[in-house]
This record gives sequence, C-alpha cells and structure tokens, in this order.
Amino acid sequence: MLIPLDYYRILGLPIQATAEQLQQAHRDRTLQLPRREYSEVAIVARKQLLDEACAVLSDSDERKAYDASFLAKTYDRESEAAQEAKHQRSKTSAGTATVLQDAGETAPAESKPLEAAPDPHTPSIEIDDNQFVGALLILQELGEYELVQKLGRPYLNNGSIAIAEGRFGDPQLVRPDIVLTVSLACLELGREQWQQGQYENAAKSLEAGQEVLLRESLFASVRGEMQADLYKLRPYNILELLSLPEEKVAERRRGLQILREMLQERGGIDGSGDDRSGLGIEDFLRFVQQLRKHLTSSEQQTLFEAEAGRPSAVATYLSVYTLLAQGFAARQPSMIRRAKLMLMQLGRRQDVHLEKAVCSLLLGQTEEASRALELSSEKEPLAFIREHSQDSPDLLPGLCLYAEHWLQEEVFPHFRDLANQSVSLKDYFADPKVQAYLEALPQDAETANEWVVVQPRSGKPAARLQPTAGRSPAAVTPPSAPQGASTVTLTPVPAETETAASGPKFQATAAAASTAAAVSLPTATAGQPADSTSKHRRRQHSGRSGATGKALTGDLVDRARTKAAELSAQVKSMPRNRLALFLVAGVLSLLLLWFILSLLASAMQALSGPSLQGEHARVGFEAAPIEIPAVSVAPEPGAAAPVSGEITEESAEQIVQGWLSAKAAALGPNHTVEELKQVLTEPALSRWQLMADAQERNNAHQRYVHKLQVNGVKTNPTNPDRAQVEAQVAEKAEVFDRDQLVSSRNENLRVRYDLIRQDGQWRIMDWQVIK
Repeated sequence: MLIPLDYYRILGLPIQATAEQLQQAHRDRTLQLPRREYSEVAIVARKQLLDEACAVLSDSDERKAYDASFLAKTYDRESEAAQEAKHQRSKTSAGTATVLQDAGETAPAESKPLEAAPDPHTPSIEIDDNQFVGALLILQELGEYELVQKLGRPYLNNGSIAIAEGRFGDPQLVRPDIVLTVSLACLELGREQWQQGQYENAAKSLEAGQEVLLRESLFASVRGEMQADLYKLRPYNILELLSLPEEKVAERRRGLQILREMLQERGGIDGSGDDRSGLGIEDFLRFVQQLRKHLTSSEQQTLFEAEAGRPSAVATYLSVYTLLAQGFAARQPSMIRRAKLMLMQLGRRQDVHLEKAVCSLLLGQTEEASRALELSSEKEPLAFIREHSQDSPDLLPGLCLYAEHWLQEEVFPHFRDLANQSVSLKDYFADPKVQAYLEALPQDAETANEWVVVQPRSGKPAARLQPTAGRSPAAVTPPSAPQGASTVTLTPVPAETETAASGPKFQATAAAASTAAAVSLPTATAGQPADSTSKHRRRQHSGRSGATGKALTGDLVDRARTKAAELSAQVKSMPRNRLALFLVAGVLSLLLLWFILSLLASAMQALSGPSLQGEHARVGFEAAPIEIPAVSVAPEPGAAAPVSGEITEESAEQIVQGWLSAKAAALGPNHTVEELKQVLTEPALSRWQLMADAQERNNAHQRYVHKLQVNGVKTNPTNPDRAQVEAQVAEKAEVFDRDQLVSSRNENLRVRYDLIRQDGQWRIMDWQVIK
C-alpha cells in the first residue's frame, strides 16, 4: 500500500545529508522509542521503516534512483487548474474505497486504499500492510496530525473489517495502536491550535480524541491528559465564544454555559474551589473583569444576580454595576434603587459610600448623596468633586460631573450593548418615566450601615472587583499552557492594564463643570431642595429622642390660649341683646344637662336591686379571703428582657440575643422599632431607628435567621459599668423590595459588642466586626 512518506522525512534529514548524518539519524531515531502504551507490533513496524529508509539512502546507486524519482515528484508542478481537476476526478473515482474520507463515514477501507487517490506532487513509498501501524506512528511523530486522523479513523469506524480480518496484524494489538495514534494526534493538534489562538477548534480536537478513547474504553491516562488540557483551555474558550457577534446565539450560549460550570466548581466568583483551570482567586477575578466587555447588560444581570445569591460579595458588587447601568440606560430608577439596597449590604465591610452617593443622586435624594460623600474615604474622587463644587454651597455640582464621567468611562465600557452610548444626566432627569418615579419615591431615605460604619482605610479588600475610577484589574495572567505554549496570552484582544490609582484622573473643562452644575433635578435644584428648610425642620423634630412629650404639651397649651383669647374677643364684640340671648341659652343647657344626669342616676339605682338588710360582713382589705394563685405573664415574643447586675456569659448571651431579635423586628415586614430602646443606646440607637424608618418608607424589609455563641466577656477594670462581649454570629438574611427578594446572604461573623450599664440595665452602645 502507498503511504504519503519519503525516506528523508522518516529519518528527519534533508536531501543533502551525508552518509555519516544518515547513520547518526538512524541511531537517534531508533533510540527514541514511542510512548510506553504502544504494543510491540507498532514498535517493530516503526523500526522496519527506519531500517528500510537507512538502507536505501546508504546505498549510492539506490539513493541516486530514489533521488531522481523524489525530485521529479517535488518539482514537476502542474498548473493549479489541472491539479484541481485531477483532485476532483480522483475523489469521484475513489468512491467509498478511499481511505481519505471524512471521520464520520463508516465505509470500510479495502486493499490498496491510497492508490485510489495518489497525489503526484507528494512523495510516497510502498509499504507492507503489517507496516501500516508503524507508518501512522511516524506520521504522528512528524506532526502530520490531520493526515493521521484521515488515514486511521476509517479503520476504527463501525463496518471496517480490515482490522478484524487481521490485515495489519493481530487485531487485539493493532486496533489499540491505531486508537492510541489517532487520539494522540487529536491531543497534539488541540495543543497546536491552542498556541495559534484557535481555542474553540482546540477544544473540539481534544473532545474528539476523548470520544475515540471513551468509545474504545482504552488508555485512561491519555484521556486524563486531554481532560486536564480541556480544563485549562476553558477560560480561553469562554473568551473566544463570548467575543463572537451577538448573532452567533448558540456559540455564545455555549460560552456562558462553560462559564457557569466553572463558577459552580469554584463555588462562586470569589470562591476557593478547584476548577482545574490553574487560575487562582485573583487571576479569576481578572478573568471575569476581562470577559465583562463581551457580555451584554442583560447577560451580566442574569449571571451576577444568580451568583450573588451564593452569597458572593464580588457578584453582589457586579450586580450593583449592572443594575445601575441598566437603570440609567433604560431610564428605570427602580433598578437603581435595587442597586442601592445591595450597596447597603456591602457597606458592612467595604467603603461603597461613593457608589451610594451616585445612586442617591440618580434617585433625586440630594441630601443623602451629600451625607454619603461625607462618609467616603475615596481621596481622589472627593478631591475632584470638591474642585468642581467650589462656587456652590454643597458638593452636588461636582458629584453630577463625577457621576457623568464615572458612568461614561468606568461603567458603560464594561457592557457590550452600552459601550457606545453617551451619558447625560440632563436627559435622564428630563425623561417623564424618571420624573414620575422620583416624584412617588420618598426623599432622603437613610440607608445606614447594618454592622459598623466603615472607617477610612489604606486599601480595599482583595476579594473586591474594583472597576471604578481607574481601578480596572489587569488582564488575566494565562494559566500554564501545554508544553511549548508559554507565549500564549489569554485573550485574543489587547488586554487591560492594572493601575495603582484608586480614583479618576479627569481633565474636565470649566464649561463641562458649569454644564453639569446646571443640571436640574425634578424635585430639587443643584443646591438644596425647594422645601429643604421645612423638611429639615420636620426631620429634626422627628429625630429628637428627648423632650418630645414636653414640646407637644407646650404646643397644645399655646394653641388653647390662643383659642381662648379669640373666643373672649368674639364675646366682647357681641351686641348686648345677643349677649343676653347667649346667657339664657347657656342656662337652659345646664338645666337640661342636670335633668338628664338625674334620670341616669335613678335608672342605675333601680338596676342595682334591693339593698341588703341587717349586719354587714366585715371584710378586711389587708388580706384576701381566699388565696389567689399567682398568674405568670409570658413575655411578648421577640421582646428583649432588661438585664441588670453583674455581666456574665449567660447574661451577655441574653443581651445580644435580645438585640438580634430586636433587629429582626425593626427591619422586618412590621418594622417594630420599640424593642430597640430596650437593648440599644446611643450612638447605635439613633442609627438603627433611622435605618428602620427609612426601610419602612421605602417599602423594604429584611428577614433574619440568627445563631449565636458568646465566646467571652470582659469588664472594664476602671469602669464597672462598661464591658465588651465577643460573640460568633451566624446570620442568614434576605432583603426584600416591595415583597420582591432582591438579595440574600449567609455569613458567619465574629463581633465585639460594647456594652454600658444605664439606670442599672445593660445596653449595647456599638459593635465592630472582627477580621
């Protein structure tokens, strides 16, 4: 049978090789044994071909004759049209007998299959049938992976009887050798395509090799190599599939499915599970950041909101960005409000006040936006905002300009469908849908931190993706590629670079600043709201925790005095005849009232029955005539019982458990805030009263499930009325917006509570989450 090989290629030599080079090449190739999985049949067939090549080229006469034939086939070129015509004729004449058929065909390859379609320009040699396995092995070693598959696959298909009849040798040995050679060709072809950036083709080649091995149930170790490469290839494959045009729906859906499989194996975006891709947590975060530009806003919302429910802080943060971008682009402030509720959950451990300020601004809550800016520790953004608010009594002009730049340069570019859209706050607030929503939305809703106010810090947690304000992570560092693929980069497009800056470096003109400052909100100007003075007074009055009853009583007294003075003036101004009539009417009214009261007294006496005659029983009030059993009144469910006396672990657990119950009641669907006063004192009390009030106004609530374990109690040695309690709190929370679940979390926190004894009762002043 003919095989597309020549003796020079078999030995790996050029045609100008000397006799000494021939002998050296023959020794080297003979010593370089193939993989240990090959049988002795394949090894012997390979050596026979090596020996034959060396023998022919070592004999001068035979070499001259071979070289003449070799050069004739190499340089005797026909025209391209003649070659194409001959190829078509040979393809037609070959029919089902040719071995150069597609892998999916099942027709058997009969004797002399290659002779049906010889290529006149490709040198070939005649070999015995029992040398076929050795020829396939040599072609695989030479890198002819596609040719190996075309030659070998037809003999593995159902219906091929050449192997079963023993044409190439012992079927029990030959078939595994052919399977191994074809699968190794798939493996090496996949790695070669990986190096060339053809990630989807590489995955298909590896999967094709796996399919051959699984069908034959052979060589589990080789199958393991393919699977390991497939795992490492997945990030590359995902990027290539998701970067395809949106019209390629099936391919992009496949990319998302592979991504979800990776996330499931890792346990989330910031999970520590092993997906066998070789990417650590930081590398995977960069990978997620890199692929975001290839996803639409709706795709990101579906993906990240599902991941946020694990729970995942990074996925929650990315969900915030998605909701914010979609809400602004689609003019749906309700999505921005959901993003703000998620930021409230993130605020326990991260400084997200700047993001909350932007959300509050887009919701028309200007005073809350200003308060959020005061709590933020983002130095460069705050410097930019202050610089562009110099001629204003507040920071709103600078915040408007910052929000436009931030959305345009740091948020929208990470969404495939929003990257080319322009950002205009003026157009956003001018939209009728936005105006209608903001008019119905309660203004100045406080979203206080739930655990602790974040203090200024030098750096952000490592597990947070920071796509804001010039903090884009760098492109993914590629995982270890297959041997020889060290120069492969993860993405086929130019990668982003990581900067050390933590804020924007905008170069805004004075005209741009004045334009942003002139943006008019639907319910407020660029400065204070139109009715800010009256609202501020109402908030101050409602927020005071002392002297409320006294102030209310004084107000009623003043009103009564004013009313009495008005009535006295009216009486004095009446004419005398009308005054007399007024006095007569008053006297008649008093007489009528006395008569009615007399009738009522007589009726009650008649109903009371006859009076007792004789001596009355002497009953003393100092003792009950019979013993009355004590009635135990069960405390109201969830109510926190006051704790006094010395603080112990048991009493500390009672105090903290009372606080957790009060928290669940205050932020629950009924917003019962009365219990907070029994367990909290300032400064925590005011903060939580505001938070509960804000959630009630916003029709938002939370549901909690807590598990508590007190680890220790420490009393202040210099002040017996102060103590600290360290506890382990397992908290499962669900956040609802208008009875719709928007996020959930499940955390296990170490918390240090600061307690103080007031009026003999212990209360919680504040607390801090311990890292």
